Amino acid sequence: MGKYPFLGYRRENGTVGCRNHVAIIPVDDISCAAVEGVASLISGTLPLSHPYGRLQFGADLELFFRTMIGTGRNPNIASAVVIGIEPNWTNKIAEGIAKTGKPVEAFSIERFGDLKTIERASWAAKNLVQKASELKREEVDLSEIIFSVKCGESDTTSGLASNPTVGKVIERAVAAGSTAMFGETTELTGGEDIVAARMKTPALKEKFMKIFNDYAAFVDAQDADLLGSQPTEGNIRGGLTTIEEKALGNIQKIGKEKVDGVLYPAEAPDGKGLYFMDTSSAAAEAVTLFAAGGSIAHLFPTGQGNIIGNPVVPVIKLSGNPLTVSTMSEHIDVSVEKVLTLEQTLDQAGEVLMNMLLKTLSGRLTSAEVLRHREFVLTKLYRSA
Repeated sequence: MGKYPFLGYRRENGTVGCRNHVAIIPVDDISCAAVEGVASLISGTLPLSHPYGRLQFGADLELFFRTMIGTGRNPNIASAVVIGIEPNWTNKIAEGIAKTGKPVEAFSIERFGDLKTIERASWAAKNLVQKASELKREEVDLSEIIFSVKCGESDTTSGLASNPTVGKVIERAVAAGSTAMFGETTELTGGEDIVAARMKTPALKEKFMKIFNDYAAFVDAQDADLLGSQPTEGNIRGGLTTIEEKALGNIQKIGKEKVDGVLYPAEAPDGKGLYFMDTSSAAAEAVTLFAAGGSIAHLFPTGQGNIIGNPVVPVIKLSGNPLTVSTMSEHIDVSVEKVLTLEQTLDQAGEVLMNMLLKTLSGRLTSAEVLRHREFVLTKLYRSA
């Protein structure tokens, strides 16, 4: 066994998860009522309702399928029930998930109606929940997982304490053979050259810069002032007056690591190491994309106090802001405020966070999970047809 053992669930395809959900997945917005109906009847199910999935096309439709299939494939999902209005897209998502070897059932509402569909899907969900309850945790190693990092409501303490603490965990985890993902494309503005210089090959650097420049060009084309969105009002209140200041703190989350790969939204890494994923800087959107890419746990440093969670992935929050740790203590899993007073080194803070990550992977519930924060938010590229 490696340096960082924990107790996890090994799936049929060899991947390792830290949760054991039976997901009820709607293919489209109008199937959410049936999904919620099943979840209300069958204890132990996880409904993943969302507002999209009809009349999307092109790259937006590809992203939708990648996100929904990737979510069902996540190692934290033991099995899934997929419900859609018609059979073709329903089966496409179910078959994509089933390639992992995990149990999946699919139901379409057309020619049955909600009530009959809920009845049929509930029988399937009942059996899947009982089978999932028989699965046992076993000792595995951190090197076998993918996790992700993203910050939210950053302030001046973020770049000094919580973000570099995450960077220390990234350095240790990658050195131990684990895989990590980061993103937030627009929040790298002003520091994109630093990230580009971390790419391991010229081809990766070119791919990253194209993604960044395309995103920047899209923003510019809207002829809009992003102040209030980037930086957010919370960032500004916390003392970050420019996106460049925010970016320099943001980059601290990857420590001194080089970048092994560049991913499109909801794309899974194809190897070990540190990967950049093109994501929105919106917290719930980004974490949903990381989960679709295979992340089974998320480290979330916050300054002013972002309260996000995710239904599939446990979100571990840390903060170095003494006011946030005091006034929003129910949301904070790890305090690193002593880094600011020099009572704790970054290495020591990293050790504390690593221990919390391992506890969470072994089953400890995060504050977001206890508080029922289950923000599942899809990324949409453009208007539907």
